[in-house]
Amino acid sequence: MAQDSAQQAPTTAPAAPARALLPLILPALAVGVVSSLLFVGVSVGAEQLQGVLWQNLPDALGIGRYSVLWIFVMLIATGIAVGLVVWKVPGHAGPDPATTGLNAPPLPPVVLPGLLLAAALMLAGGPSLGPENPIIAVNVGLAVWLGRRFAPRLAGPLWVALAEAATLGALFGTPVGAALVISEALAGQRIKGQLWDNLFAPLAAAAAGALTTDLVHHATFDLQLPPVGRPGGGDVLAAIVIASVGAVLGMCAVRAFPYVHGAFQRLRHPLLMLPVGGAVLGALGALGGPLTLFKGLDQVAELAHDPEGWSAGQFATMTVVKLAALTVAASCGFRGGRIFPAVFVGTALGLCAHALVPAVPPAVGVAAGVLGMLLAITRQGWVSLFTAAVLVASPVVLALLCIASLPAWLLVTGRPQMQLRPDGAPIR
Repeated sequence: MAQDSAQQAPTTAPAAPARALLPLILPALAVGVVSSLLFVGVSVGAEQLQGVLWQNLPDALGIGRYSVLWIFVMLIATGIAVGLVVWKVPGHAGPDPATTGLNAPPLPPVVLPGLLLAAALMLAGGPSLGPENPIIAVNVGLAVWLGRRFAPRLAGPLWVALAEAATLGALFGTPVGAALVISEALAGQRIKGQLWDNLFAPLAAAAAGALTTDLVHHATFDLQLPPVGRPGGGDVLAAIVIASVGAVLGMCAVRAFPYVHGAFQRLRHPLLMLPVGGAVLGALGALGGPLTLFKGLDQVAELAHDPEGWSAGQFATMTVVKLAALTVAASCGFRGGRIFPAVFVGTALGLCAHALVPAVPPAVGVAAGVLGMLLAITRQGWVSLFTAAVLVASPVVLALLCIASLPAWLLVTGRPQMQLRPDGAPIR
C-alpha cells in the first residue's frame, strides 16, 4: 500500500497559489520602473558628459576630437578621475570589478554613490566596458535596502532577483533576456514550487524595466543587416567556424586576464593602477581608432551600417585591439561590464569573415562571432544566444546559432572564466 502511494505521489513540485504571487506584482513593477530610470539617467548623463569631453572641449582647445593626443589625454584623465573616486569616496566604488559578474551581492548603501559615479565617468571617458555590472550592483543594493525598510516581510533574495531582472530588461529593452538569465541561475539551485512560479515576479520586474526604457529612452539592438535567405550548408559551416574562432579568441583573453590583473595589482594604489591602465588604453585606442573606444554599442551600429566600409585587415585590427582593451579595462580597476565590448569584438570578427569570404552573409558572420565571443567571456549560454539573435532578429539565423553554439560551448566549458576570486585566482 505504501508502495502504491509512493508511485502515485506527484513527480513535480506543487504550483504556488495565485494568492501567494499576487502580492509580488506591485513590488516587482516598482523595482522595474526605478531600475530602468536609474539606468537611463546614468546613460543619458554619461552621453552628455561624453559630448562635452570628446567634442566641445577639444573644439574649444583647437585639438582634433579623436586625435592620438586627445585619446591619450582623455583616457589618462579618466583613469585619474576614477582612481580618485575609488581612493577617496566612501565605499571605494565597490569591490574589485575583476571579481564581479552579472550576479551581484547586495552592497551597503554607502558604496552605491561612488560606484555609480565611477561607472558614469568610465562610460563618458572612453574605456572599453559597458554599464551592466555596476548598474545591476547599484540597483540590487538599492532594492535590498529599500525593501528591508518598506517591505520587510519579503525575503532579501527576492529583491536581488527583482533588481537583476529589472536591470537586464532595461538594458536589452525586452524581458526575454532577463527571464533566460534568471532561469539559468535557478537551474543550479533548489527552488520551491515550479519554475514559472519563481519567474513570475522577476519577469514582471523585467517587463516593467523594459517598457520604461522603451518609453523614455528608446534604443534597439537590431543592427538591420541584410536579411538571410534560405540557409545552405555553407551558412551552417560558416556559423560553426566563426563561432568557434570567436570562442577561441575570447578564451585567449580569458587566459591572459589573471596575468594582466596581477600586473596592475602590483601597482597597489588606484591612483597608479587606473591612470596606467588609461595610458595603455590610450595606446590601444590610437592603434585601433575611435571605433574601439567606449562601451561599443553605438560603434557596433556604425560598423553594421556599412559592412563593406572596411577591409578584412581593418576589421581584424579592431577585433584584436578591442579585445585587448576589454581585458585591460576590466583588469586595472575601471567599473564596468564586459558584455557590450564583447559584442563589438564579435561583430568586428564576423564582418572580418564576411570581408575575407563575401559568400558569408554579414548577419550570419556577426551573430556567430558575437555568440562565440560571449560564450567565452560570460560563460552564460542563454545570454550569448539571446544577444547574438537579437542583433539580427532572424529566425533563420537563430537556428544556425543553436547549431553553432554546440562546438563553441565544447571549447569553453570547464575552462577558466573571465572573473576572478578575491585572491586573484580564476573561477572555473
